[in-house]
Amino acid sequence: MTDLVRHSAELAERLVRPLGRRWAHVQAVARVATSLTRVVSAQDGPILVSAAWLHDVGYAAELVDTGFHPLDGARYLRAEGYPSRIVNLVAHHSGARFEAAERDLELQLAEFEFENSPVMDALITADLTTGPSGETMSYQDRIAEILRRYPPEDPVHRAWVRGAGPLEGSIRRTRTRLRRHPMNGFDRPAR
Repeated sequence: MTDLVRHSAELAERLVRPLGRRWAHVQAVARVATSLTRVVSAQDGPILVSAAWLHDVGYAAELVDTGFHPLDGARYLRAEGYPSRIVNLVAHHSGARFEAAERDLELQLAEFEFENSPVMDALITADLTTGPSGETMSYQDRIAEILRRYPPEDPVHRAWVRGAGPLEGSIRRTRTRLRRHPMNGFDRPAR
């Protein structure tokens, strides 16, 4: 494990472990991201796994500023000196741009560059195929679970409806890359 990944895991544990089941989710997302490193370059593997560990740090009570966890987490990580790619991946993970639009936070999120890459696709895949308690879920089941938790008028619900197609595209691209780099484990057929 690289120092960057180890430090990211330690920070995530300190900030997210007190949040209960979210910690189980983060640990599982990091495991899935680790299994997906074969679809990114060798130098991008630690970036992907570090971003997976850190993607939900913005939920930690001491980091809440805007109440939008991708933005709050990214701002904290930037202030802590994390590499800009990790900061940007955290800021934009799993369709944050759609929720930022619903919350009128697009300008604030624009502080961080959006990376349209295999790394972002893999991070989205890891997050959106892992349930809130760390269980493995299909993308469709994960989205349905999120939509059940938030009523239709909630910005989170509206964001997931808007982002469903593009996010599914990220998962599809990751699965295509997995077929090019087969290995036992994550590359099971999509449901």
